[in-house]
Amino acid sequence: MLDYIVVGMGLAGISFCEVLEREGKTFKVIADRSQQASQVAGGLYNPVILKRFTMAWKAKDQLEMAKPFYERLEEKLEEKLDHPLRVLRKFASIEEQNSWFEAADRPGLDRFLSALIIPNQNPSIDAPFGFGEVKHTGRIDTGALVKAYGAYLADKGTIDHSTFDFSALNHCEDHIEYQGIKAKQIVFACGYGLTNDPYFGYLPLNGTKGELLVISAPEYQEGNVIKSSVFTIPMGGAKYLVGATYKWKDKTNEPTDESKKELLEKLATFLKCDFDIVDHVAGIRPTVVDRRPLVGRHPEQHNLYVLNGFGSRGVLIAPYASGQLFNYIEKGVALDPEIDIQRFTKKYYGN
Repeated sequence: MLDYIVVGMGLAGISFCEVLEREGKTFKVIADRSQQASQVAGGLYNPVILKRFTMAWKAKDQLEMAKPFYERLEEKLEEKLDHPLRVLRKFASIEEQNSWFEAADRPGLDRFLSALIIPNQNPSIDAPFGFGEVKHTGRIDTGALVKAYGAYLADKGTIDHSTFDFSALNHCEDHIEYQGIKAKQIVFACGYGLTNDPYFGYLPLNGTKGELLVISAPEYQEGNVIKSSVFTIPMGGAKYLVGATYKWKDKTNEPTDESKKELLEKLATFLKCDFDIVDHVAGIRPTVVDRRPLVGRHPEQHNLYVLNGFGSRGVLIAPYASGQLFNYIEKGVALDPEIDIQRFTKKYYGN
């Protein structure tokens, strides 16, 4: 009998599998390729919300866990994943500069926000008011991570690339059975696919569609992440990620002309050099109404668990939330109340 079945292999599934391996637990992954949020994510890790100049939720603690987590993955997979990059927030006015100075003096933020205004020295950028620098930031190549981790599990024979069949899940007294596999627990980490889950579909997972462009801009020659109305992230070889959009009604993984137009219009407000569009990708982020992850045990089926709802900050949240869930299941440590799905138990019972 296995210890776990893990359904899904985005950032949530990968991070939980890593905890299981570290703790010597046996598992099998069931994962099709229907959810693409992790593959097409920008992958930025940035502890600061740059619209309001405030710290993201638990970002300091999450960053301290995430850095060694991705270092271990790089060593295990023999794949470069972590690309440290400065994030430069373009200022639109003197007032924004002043707001930045105020934020940089706040306890906690002072570690991450430089109090110096960085003048623009890139002729391809229109930034007369300069930039503010966010420190301890970078990009995780989530596409490379998903591909490399899938290959790693395939070599071990511990992944099945099929669509999970809920009708084939049988509940026994002290374990579950699925198509000949017996396991003590099952964890659903299937991103926006949770909406089709008969066990956890009651949870308020909204899903937000995000689209990105990949451009080739040899004249740009920018080694930092530039954040304005959209961001540009250097990928090497004169290529840059441009994103992202936030759409709440469209739940498909197909790129749209509408979002492409939106990204290009916003990019034109500060990028002054020529470029070519190399690619256009889309995915559904698993977002939650209260902007907190969904972690915990099913209200009635006590060997069914969920790990989901990381939104646009999955790179930082995944190691933290996975550790929380493992300690809850195996060690009886209470979950952080902000992420525990017990906050939505009334929805399960229709209240």
